[in-house]
Amino acid sequence: MNTKEKDSKYIMHTYGRYDVALKSGKGAVAYDEDGKKYIDVSSGIGVNSLGYCDEGWVKAVSEQAGTIQHMSNYFYSSQASDLAEKLCALSGLSKVCFGNSGAEANECAIKIARKYSFDKYGAERNEIITLRDSFHGRTVTTLSATGQDVFHNYFFPFTGGFKYVRANDTDALGEAVSDKTCAVMLEVIQGEGGVNILDKDYVKALADFCAEKDILVICDEVQTGIGRTGRVFGFQNYGISPDLVTCAKGLGGGLPIGVCLCSEKLKDVMGPSSHGSTFGANPVVCAGANYVLDTVSDEKFLGAVEEKGAYLEARLRKIKEVKNVRRMGLMVGIEIDGNAHDIAVKCVENGLLIITAKDLLRMLPPLTVTKEELDEAAAILEKTLKEK
Repeated sequence: MNTKEKDSKYIMHTYGRYDVALKSGKGAVAYDEDGKKYIDVSSGIGVNSLGYCDEGWVKAVSEQAGTIQHMSNYFYSSQASDLAEKLCALSGLSKVCFGNSGAEANECAIKIARKYSFDKYGAERNEIITLRDSFHGRTVTTLSATGQDVFHNYFFPFTGGFKYVRANDTDALGEAVSDKTCAVMLEVIQGEGGVNILDKDYVKALADFCAEKDILVICDEVQTGIGRTGRVFGFQNYGISPDLVTCAKGLGGGLPIGVCLCSEKLKDVMGPSSHGSTFGANPVVCAGANYVLDTVSDEKFLGAVEEKGAYLEARLRKIKEVKNVRRMGLMVGIEIDGNAHDIAVKCVENGLLIITAKDLLRMLPPLTVTKEELDEAAAILEKTLKEK
């Protein structure tokens, strides 16, 4: 049996796969098992922040794997403590908790928010408000936090204690808040929800409103963090200081990681045994993340992300079939006529690995992508749109 046949026989069908078996890659270019070349503007859904097999990242990971590959969290790890120090310095937050995914990081943030409120106000103050069209993960609790009805099915009973409001509507937020509210959770750009970029005045008003009432602000930066928007964290484009920030995806550069960061007032909320993860703070993963963060946090690098994002947007807007472009940094949503999934499938056939977000095409290219590769990607997209 070949790769696709084995996949079909032995792996649960929880993903609608494109008809491609990837074998190797370098930068923004990937090759399948037949040697066909693809320009990848999906980055494994924003994970390969430095592209495929960046030499410095490979060296950092390989050297650590040959030194010590795993240890229990009962012991100290220099790779983890170094990464924690960098994350706190770059975010302005105080402490971190390590896990393995964005969903785990969001679970941790939810637990911290509820325990803070429990300790200070009692058990009844436990409700978290999230936004319509949000996406926070696929565990039962993070599905519950997700503000899309389509995800609230099959897996009953879902975790209670969540309420949903429209984004960019301060009146709706004010009406939803009660004496049970402990936190508001948001993505400054709703990636899975359609690359919806929140209004800056709304985000600032939300943060100010919550601060007055000691309601915690949780920023889910799983997709927007680690340079994706042209800043290390997306919230830094909005002039706010969240109480909790989660990140994952691009931080690991290709290996699984999840991090929950908390502010000074929350740094002692969680004690021993209140949360944990066997593989959280794995030294090999942290070695790769340290290299990613050192690379991405450079101001020239971040400036290049914004420059390349603007370049890509201008190129896409020249395509007649493109109706609109939603963008911040290298997080791009493309409005088109027609079925986005069907068009994405055709793009893949034509050598462009692209993903969707509801009825949009979505690009999350490696932050190291070149303008020439962006030109090639745009040309394939234009060709595909003209064929439909």
